[in-house]
Amino acid sequence: GKFSASRAFLRATALYNLEGGSSVGLSTSFGKLDYNFSQSNNQPWENIRDLRVAVPVRFRVGDTTTVFVSPQIRWDYQSGASSSDGRTYGVFAGIAWQLSERLTIGPAFGAFSQFDDGSADFFPALLIDWDINDRWNLNTGSGVGATQGPGLTLSYALKDTIDLSLTARSERIRCRLDGSDLAPGGVGEDKSIPVVLSVGYNPNPGVSLSVFAGAEFDGLLTLDDANGAEISRQSYVSAALGGLAFKVRF
Repeated sequence: GKFSASRAFLRATALYNLEGGSSVGLSTSFGKLDYNFSQSNNQPWENIRDLRVAVPVRFRVGDTTTVFVSPQIRWDYQSGASSSDGRTYGVFAGIAWQLSERLTIGPAFGAFSQFDDGSADFFPALLIDWDINDRWNLNTGSGVGATQGPGLTLSYALKDTIDLSLTARSERIRCRLDGSDLAPGGVGEDKSIPVVLSVGYNPNPGVSLSVFAGAEFDGLLTLDDANGAEISRQSYVSAALGGLAFKVRF
């Protein structure tokens, strides 16, 4: 059959700047994912909750080196399941060197625990901020709501207040399921590679609005039972997506 999904994500971050270019912050977020499957007798999961708490820390090591560490706790669970059963924890960290006034680059990684099995999900990433010229920039995107760390964004400044950008990243949503449906107490996963084109409007440094559209590629749905045994694995064709993001900075 077919399925559709809608997602809303709200994040609030407080950041305190220290001397020497270092900073420490607290970030909390809440997300809601609604899945709608076309076959009423084949509903692997529906309403998913996504809560996160992170403490991002950035500090300078020398004049050109910056280290970034963000320990996090996440709760990903279906409405009706226990939030504690959907808890995972981990860290996203990296180091970047300022090679010139236009280029800062370095490696990063994410490592997060998995539900019950004691293993860890490890993935590499790249920290980059490269002003190719006065209008073109390649950077590690903000990754609002991203589950696998931020992706890469290539942006072009049309005007001082308007820019176009192309973003791609790896996305993996895993959630603890409730006690009903096809896999009571099991784990559902939606994995894909979203690629989106955005138009951003930034009337001042404190406000930004982005409207985006694109597609999810290499989609895969998997369903595990409460013991971790795989019940189902189903790929899905490329799916269109669209949405908007709004940011206010105080």
